[in-house]
Amino acid sequence: MTRSPFSPSTSTPESRALTTLTRMKIRDLRPLDWPEVARIYEEGMLTGNATFETEVPSWEAWDAAHLAEHRLVVTLDGDAVGWAALSAVSDRCCYGGVAEHSIYVTERVRGLGFGRQLLSALIASSEAGGIWTLQAGVFPENEASIALHTALGFRVVGVRERLGRLHGVWRDVVLLERRSETNA
Repeated sequence: MTRSPFSPSTSTPESRALTTLTRMKIRDLRPLDWPEVARIYEEGMLTGNATFETEVPSWEAWDAAHLAEHRLVVTLDGDAVGWAALSAVSDRCCYGGVAEHSIYVTERVRGLGFGRQLLSALIASSEAGGIWTLQAGVFPENEASIALHTALGFRVVGVRERLGRLHGVWRDVVLLERRSETNA
Protein backbone atom coordinates (compact mmCIF):
# COMPACT_ATOMS: atom_id res chain seq x y z
CA MET A 1 0.00 0.00 0.00
CA THR A 2 1.40 3.38 -1.02
CA ARG A 3 1.21 6.18 1.50
CA SER A 4 -0.19 9.55 0.54
CA PRO A 5 2.38 12.34 0.74
CA PHE A 6 -0.14 14.10 3.00
CA SER A 7 -0.54 11.30 5.53
CA PRO A 8 0.17 12.37 9.11
CA SER A 9 3.44 10.46 9.34
CA THR A 10 5.00 12.07 6.26
CA SER A 11 3.35 15.47 5.97
CA THR A 12 5.16 18.69 6.67
CA PRO A 13 3.63 21.90 8.01
CA GLU A 14 3.92 23.34 4.51
CA SER A 15 2.11 20.41 2.86
CA ARG A 16 -0.65 20.48 5.50
CA ALA A 17 -1.10 24.23 4.96
CA LEU A 18 -1.25 23.75 1.18
CA THR A 19 -3.82 20.97 1.54
CA THR A 20 -5.88 23.16 3.87
CA LEU A 21 -5.74 26.15 1.50
CA THR A 22 -7.09 24.03 -1.36
CA ARG A 23 -10.20 23.42 0.80
CA MET A 24 -10.62 27.16 1.38
CA LYS A 25 -13.15 29.34 -0.42
CA ILE A 26 -13.71 33.09 -0.21
CA ARG A 27 -17.15 34.44 -1.01
CA ASP A 28 -19.45 37.33 -0.22
CA LEU A 29 -20.69 37.42 3.35
CA ARG A 30 -24.44 36.85 3.59
CA PRO A 31 -26.87 37.58 6.43
CA LEU A 32 -27.18 33.84 7.05
CA ASP A 33 -23.45 33.80 7.90
CA TRP A 34 -24.01 36.11 10.87
CA PRO A 35 -24.07 33.45 13.63
CA GLU A 36 -20.63 32.17 12.57
CA VAL A 37 -19.30 35.67 11.87
CA ALA A 38 -20.48 36.77 15.31
CA ARG A 39 -18.80 33.74 16.92
CA ILE A 40 -15.50 34.52 15.17
CA TYR A 41 -15.83 38.19 16.14
CA GLU A 42 -16.44 37.25 19.78
CA GLU A 43 -13.46 34.90 19.73
CA GLY A 44 -11.30 37.81 18.57
CA MET A 45 -12.73 40.06 21.29
CA LEU A 46 -11.85 37.52 23.96
CA THR A 47 -8.15 37.71 23.01
CA GLY A 48 -8.10 41.29 24.30
CA ASN A 49 -5.97 42.32 21.32
CA ALA A 50 -8.46 42.62 18.48
CA THR A 51 -10.89 45.46 19.22
CA PHE A 52 -12.10 47.97 21.77
CA GLU A 53 -15.56 46.40 21.43
CA THR A 54 -16.60 44.20 24.33
CA GLU A 55 -19.89 42.84 23.01
CA VAL A 56 -20.84 41.48 19.61
CA PRO A 57 -23.39 43.80 18.02
CA SER A 58 -26.67 42.63 16.57
CA TRP A 59 -26.74 41.77 12.88
CA GLU A 60 -28.70 44.98 12.25
CA ALA A 61 -26.08 47.18 13.94
CA TRP A 62 -23.16 45.39 12.25
CA ASP A 63 -24.91 45.54 8.88
CA ALA A 64 -25.55 49.29 9.21
CA ALA A 65 -21.89 49.95 10.08
CA HIS A 66 -20.31 48.11 7.13
CA LEU A 67 -20.32 48.79 3.40
CA ALA A 68 -22.65 46.32 1.70
CA GLU A 69 -20.43 45.67 -1.31
CA HIS A 70 -17.20 44.81 0.57
CA ARG A 71 -17.95 41.96 2.98
CA LEU A 72 -16.23 38.63 2.64
CA VAL A 73 -16.21 35.33 4.46
CA VAL A 74 -13.59 32.61 4.15
CA THR A 75 -14.72 29.02 4.55
CA LEU A 76 -12.98 25.73 5.15
CA ASP A 77 -14.99 22.79 3.88
CA GLY A 78 -18.06 25.05 3.88
CA ASP A 79 -17.69 26.32 7.46
CA ALA A 80 -16.93 30.01 8.04
CA VAL A 81 -13.49 30.43 9.60
CA GLY A 82 -12.93 34.14 9.00
CA TRP A 83 -14.44 37.36 7.74
CA ALA A 84 -13.41 40.79 6.52
CA ALA A 85 -15.42 43.93 5.83
CA LEU A 86 -15.07 47.63 5.09
CA SER A 87 -16.58 50.58 6.93
CA ALA A 88 -16.70 54.15 5.72
CA VAL A 89 -14.39 56.46 7.67
CA SER A 90 -16.63 59.47 7.10
CA ASP A 91 -19.91 60.40 5.47
CA ARG A 92 -18.24 63.41 3.80
CA CYS A 93 -18.03 62.85 0.04
CA CYS A 94 -14.34 63.86 -0.11
CA TYR A 95 -13.54 60.70 1.90
CA GLY A 96 -15.68 58.43 -0.27
CA GLY A 97 -12.66 56.40 -1.33
CA VAL A 98 -11.28 55.87 2.17
CA ALA A 99 -12.38 52.87 4.20
CA GLU A 100 -11.41 51.18 7.41
CA HIS A 101 -11.35 47.43 7.42
CA SER A 102 -11.81 44.66 9.92
CA ILE A 103 -10.48 41.15 9.53
CA TYR A 104 -10.96 38.24 11.90
CA VAL A 105 -9.86 34.61 11.58
CA THR A 106 -10.82 31.86 13.99
CA GLU A 107 -8.02 30.55 16.17
CA ARG A 108 -7.97 27.03 14.71
CA VAL A 109 -6.79 28.27 11.29
CA ARG A 110 -4.51 31.13 12.29
CA GLY A 111 -1.07 30.90 10.74
CA LEU A 112 -2.28 28.80 7.79
CA GLY A 113 -2.67 31.62 5.24
CA PHE A 114 -6.41 32.23 5.58
CA GLY A 115 -5.93 35.80 6.79
CA ARG A 116 -3.53 36.57 3.95
CA GLN A 117 -5.92 35.20 1.32
CA LEU A 118 -8.89 36.98 2.90
CA LEU A 119 -7.15 40.36 3.18
CA SER A 120 -5.84 40.01 -0.39
CA ALA A 121 -9.40 39.40 -1.59
CA LEU A 122 -10.65 42.41 0.37
CA ILE A 123 -7.95 44.60 -1.17
CA ALA A 124 -9.00 43.40 -4.64
CA SER A 125 -12.66 44.11 -3.82
CA SER A 126 -11.82 47.59 -2.57
CA GLU A 127 -9.77 48.42 -5.64
CA ALA A 128 -12.52 47.19 -7.96
CA GLY A 129 -14.91 49.43 -6.01
CA GLY A 130 -12.82 52.58 -6.40
CA ILE A 131 -11.48 52.71 -2.85
CA TRP A 132 -8.13 54.55 -2.84
CA THR A 133 -7.10 54.15 0.81
CA LEU A 134 -7.61 51.31 3.25
CA GLN A 135 -6.79 51.89 6.87
CA ALA A 136 -6.69 49.75 9.96
CA GLY A 137 -6.12 50.32 13.65
CA VAL A 138 -4.30 47.43 15.32
CA PHE A 139 -3.19 47.00 18.90
CA PRO A 140 0.64 46.87 18.99
CA GLU A 141 0.46 43.54 20.83
CA ASN A 142 -1.21 41.98 17.79
CA GLU A 143 2.10 41.39 16.04
CA ALA A 144 0.69 38.79 13.63
CA SER A 145 -1.88 41.28 12.29
CA ILE A 146 0.73 44.00 11.87
CA ALA A 147 3.01 41.55 10.02
CA LEU A 148 0.14 40.46 7.76
CA HIS A 149 -0.74 44.04 6.89
CA THR A 150 2.82 45.11 6.15
CA ALA A 151 3.35 41.99 4.01
CA LEU A 152 0.37 43.08 1.87
CA GLY A 153 1.54 46.64 1.29
CA PHE A 154 0.24 48.50 4.33
CA ARG A 155 2.56 50.98 5.99
CA VAL A 156 2.61 52.08 9.58
CA VAL A 157 1.46 55.70 9.68
CA GLY A 158 2.05 56.03 13.41
CA VAL A 159 1.01 55.00 16.86
CA ARG A 160 -1.97 56.66 18.47
CA GLU A 161 -0.99 56.56 22.12
CA ARG A 162 -3.57 55.90 24.81
CA LEU A 163 -6.32 56.14 22.22
CA GLY A 164 -8.94 54.37 24.28
CA ARG A 165 -9.58 52.18 27.27
CA LEU A 166 -10.33 48.50 27.18
CA HIS A 167 -11.42 47.00 30.49
CA GLY A 168 -10.12 50.11 32.25
CA VAL A 169 -6.65 49.97 30.66
CA TRP A 170 -5.42 52.63 28.22
CA ARG A 171 -4.41 51.06 24.90
CA ASP A 172 -2.26 52.31 22.05
CA VAL A 173 -3.30 51.68 18.44
CA VAL A 174 -1.00 51.33 15.45
CA LEU A 175 -2.52 53.10 12.45
CA LEU A 176 -1.79 51.37 9.13
CA GLU A 177 -2.80 52.40 5.63
CA ARG A 178 -2.56 51.07 2.12
CA ARG A 179 -2.89 53.34 -0.87
CA SER A 180 -4.32 51.86 -4.05
CA GLU A 181 -1.96 51.71 -6.99
CA THR A 182 -4.90 51.78 -9.41
CA ASN A 183 -7.25 54.32 -7.80
CA ALA A 184 -4.78 56.97 -6.61
